[in-house]
Amino acid sequence: MKTVRTIPIMAVALTALISGAAVYWWSGAASACGSATQTQAYITSVTYLFDKDTIGKVPKGWKVEATRPRGPLATWKVINEKGSSSGNRVLAITSINHHSAGTFNLCWNPSRRFKNGEITVRFKAVSGKTDQGGGIMWRVRDRNNYYVARFNPLEDNFRFYYVKNGHRHMIASADVKLPPGWHTMKIKMDGSRFTGYLDGRKYLEATSSIFRSEGGVGLWTKADAATMFDDFTIRVRHTSKPQK
Repeated sequence: MKTVRTIPIMAVALTALISGAAVYWWSGAASACGSATQTQAYITSVTYLFDKDTIGKVPKGWKVEATRPRGPLATWKVINEKGSSSGNRVLAITSINHHSAGTFNLCWNPSRRFKNGEITVRFKAVSGKTDQGGGIMWRVRDRNNYYVARFNPLEDNFRFYYVKNGHRHMIASADVKLPPGWHTMKIKMDGSRFTGYLDGRKYLEATSSIFRSEGGVGLWTKADAATMFDDFTIRVRHTSKPQK
């Protein structure tokens, strides 16, 4: 299940704006005389809770693929999970189906377009001997070209990468140790600048201009990492009112 809302906001330079329980961030441009100018922006907020999606299936509009596949694709599907934060269903990678340490397992939505804004997801690492955890994909062009933020509890680190033509390149890394269980990951993107958060704390800041245009969004794990995901929220910032 998804919920969609569009929120118009007026933003002024260096002014944070709060709408309801959500904080929306934006900087207005300064004029030649040094005073701040107002710029109207719109936030489109979409949340995938998965509670109304069919058990045993991938949510409508999502697709399962892999970067550098070596064998069958991993199995992604909606499952029952009583410990999830918003309901009893989550999207999970439940079976790896291959033995490739270099394969990236993807479940993504090509029609949900994202360029600037923020993406948040709840996640729980379940298993994996080679790798564990996973994270968020954004500005996805295809299965071989995208940005990704991921947390790995085996390595105790949180990283930004870009994947271009199937090859992964690290952008930034932070050492982070989290206890087992559910956690929240968030990324914020503004042009070429992005930041990464775990459980509300900022750990990563970086810049990259590899992918400048909007793209799809999704979820990612590596090798044998089996992970559950819930409450996948995409807040897209528009400079003009989006068409319904």
